[in-house]
Amino acid sequence: MVRRQGATPDGSTMNIAVNPIHATADCAVAIIGAGPYGLAAAAHLRAANVPVRVFGEAMAFWRRNMPKGMKLRSPWIATHIADPLSRYLLDDYFREAGLPLPDRLPVEDFIDYGMWFQERVAPDPDSRRVIQVVALGDGGFRLLLDDGESFFAKRVVMATGLLHHEYRPAQFDGLPRALVSHSCEHADSDRFRGRQVAVIGRGQSACESAALLHEAGADVEIICRGKLAWNGDPDERSTLRKRVRALLGDALIPPSQVGPFPFNWLVEAPGGVSYLSARLRDRLNEHCLRATAALWLRPRLQDVPVHETSRILDARRDGDRIALTLDGGTRRVDDVLLATGYRIDVEKMNILEPGLRGRIARHGGLPILSAGFESSVGGLHFVGSAAVASFGPLLRFIAGAGFAARRVTRSVVGRGRGSRRHAEDRIGSFRQERPLSLAAERERS
Repeated sequence: MVRRQGATPDGSTMNIAVNPIHATADCAVAIIGAGPYGLAAAAHLRAANVPVRVFGEAMAFWRRNMPKGMKLRSPWIATHIADPLSRYLLDDYFREAGLPLPDRLPVEDFIDYGMWFQERVAPDPDSRRVIQVVALGDGGFRLLLDDGESFFAKRVVMATGLLHHEYRPAQFDGLPRALVSHSCEHADSDRFRGRQVAVIGRGQSACESAALLHEAGADVEIICRGKLAWNGDPDERSTLRKRVRALLGDALIPPSQVGPFPFNWLVEAPGGVSYLSARLRDRLNEHCLRATAALWLRPRLQDVPVHETSRILDARRDGDRIALTLDGGTRRVDDVLLATGYRIDVEKMNILEPGLRGRIARHGGLPILSAGFESSVGGLHFVGSAAVASFGPLLRFIAGAGFAARRVTRSVVGRGRGSRRHAEDRIGSFRQERPLSLAAERERS
């Protein structure tokens, strides 16, 4: 096996495996999911010489469930997929590919970057689908694959992302998917050309979906129960903040830019956020992950009608169309696109067998995690959006992948020996508080 070596910040040597690991009957860590969080975890664990097996197609959700033409909202510095030696940054990919650096990163380029990253840190992903994860009585887990093979892993890292956790308002229950669908079900807006489409929501997904549909030739409108809020809108800043911004300039802006000032600086330290009370974390999530859209989308929506502060009282099928009853009247459209975000819930993770799901302590549907991202079931880790309740808003974005990968790696290699006691303490603290709804997992309509 060929390895590249380099020095870590503390002076020790870390290795990154670049050749495929041959399939074996078992492994120290199985990572389920090969998006940014799964790939970052694989890079860090392999750098620590931990045998890892990655299950899933690289960047599958981004390739199949993100609309063509989308631009990433996160700033450039917060969009690198983390590896322990920082050798595979976006800049490295664009330089190697001979591409100019864009002002705003197209999703197509980010997908290509993710595939390039995967080839270097996890060149041997197992594309077979994991059907079920079963906890074994004597420790470890058995993974049942779609071809009938059974695989043993001492630990499992759940990096399964957002798929199957999309939020659908109750008003649309029972309506056909051909007429009412979620924004993640469409990668191509051209299929809506010439059709009248109502986009439900008011966050980034809703506004960008509406812009892409309008540019594809659809007759589109936005319906939302609140007002559109533009992220970074200077007109919404207080007089004091304008004066401070004029004095300090970009020094006020944190790298990831998640949430409003000054809370966005707290978001940058998920380890510190984890020590807040559950109630304070919930409020931080609500405040920093409320539905907003990037200011650069506003010019693209000048010709798109927006029905703000409109409640949808009822939705029903009307022939081959959908009739929406609003508090201000009824509208009939050809299609409804639900850009209502996601709500992560352990109970929806059918990949985990029911008995295992029942043993996972939760807060608002999300797993309660230790410092090493380990759940109340020893050896079962969750990264990405599933970790928002424990570590705050940053875990909802690519920028949180490095923190999660480092913490998981420390736990696996034994530097997190106190994590189990910490997990028990965390579970107790969560249970003392009444969960608030987590806006982190959805964009309110």
